[in-house]
Amino acid sequence: MGYIPAKHVNDNPIRTTSRRQLLWALGAAAVGAPFASFSFGQGQCRDGYGTQSCPLNANEATAPIKPVFAPTGWKTVALDHITFQMPDYRKEAAFYIALMGWRLRSDDGKQAVLDIGHWGSAIFKRAPEQRQAVVENFCFVVEPWNAKTVQLELEKRGLTPAAENDGQGFESFHVKDPDGWDLQISNGNGLVKARKTPADAKLSAPAPFEPTGWDTVWLDHLSFKVTNYKESASFYSNLLGWKETYDEGSQHELMIGEVGDIIVRGGNPNDPSFGKGGAARARRAQVDHISFGISPWDTDGVKAALEKRGLEAKTDTSTRDDIHVAAYKSYHTTTPNGSNLQISYVTTPDKRLTLMNAVKPKRTGDR
Repeated sequence: MGYIPAKHVNDNPIRTTSRRQLLWALGAAAVGAPFASFSFGQGQCRDGYGTQSCPLNANEATAPIKPVFAPTGWKTVALDHITFQMPDYRKEAAFYIALMGWRLRSDDGKQAVLDIGHWGSAIFKRAPEQRQAVVENFCFVVEPWNAKTVQLELEKRGLTPAAENDGQGFESFHVKDPDGWDLQISNGNGLVKARKTPADAKLSAPAPFEPTGWDTVWLDHLSFKVTNYKESASFYSNLLGWKETYDEGSQHELMIGEVGDIIVRGGNPNDPSFGKGGAARARRAQVDHISFGISPWDTDGVKAALEKRGLEAKTDTSTRDDIHVAAYKSYHTTTPNGSNLQISYVTTPDKRLTLMNAVKPKRTGDR
């Protein structure tokens, strides 16, 4: 049987909301964002199982589900690009170039392509109808690649691949994940190949402030809000070979090969209340924020550099520990187009699971 996702889900559990989070929620709701908040990395089971925010016991909350389909055997070997839509893409590009050390590869008047270090690319698209920046899709390179075989394997799993090729060696397919998210998988002849040559285009927009001198060296995590996090985690791990790490009960961190990590967050289908109560709504997914590891990292220096440039530096350790002693260290700030940007100390693969360990809940309340 082909993969057929469920169609409706109840609203997420109510959580305490600060005034700032409420303002962010109202702003996002105005543009139709499905999950509105200035969201940080804490899982709902962080403080233990059998609690108000995490009512299931540990075994129930973390129990696996039946895989959505058989593994493909593919491996994700690179990030081709992440695509953003926003009202003023040049202002956003100038911000990332100055703050995060990204380099401009091209600007055709409708979109800009930027190199994220030597390991990734971002496409900033002009979208006047948007009130803030939103992620539109992500594209990963998988191996082994044979376009016909990949197409057949996708169709075998109930997916409907739509080809996008450039006629110059780049081949890819778009498919929809369980929530209808636009996932693109490709060979390595797109922006991955382009990054082997220098990105030296000049942006017409002025720099918003003095460059920090930071380099973006690691994809700490994509924060991916979905309807059913266990189903989505199974989808990506079996389709793209992403390695599951720790199912916390409300989220699951997956390792995207040697590219970086993704935290899949959402409702737990093992909860008897899942899909019940409240107004039903169509399934949706959203990249709530992206965390990038920068180098060099200095806990106080990063904060000072952000504030010197008139930017907020909102501390996020995913615990209640002071950032100077916390295992995980990061700050959130806001981009010119209203995106939630997280900057972290995770700069090498050996630190990649620090956040996962930080949110690993105690077994208090397990019953």
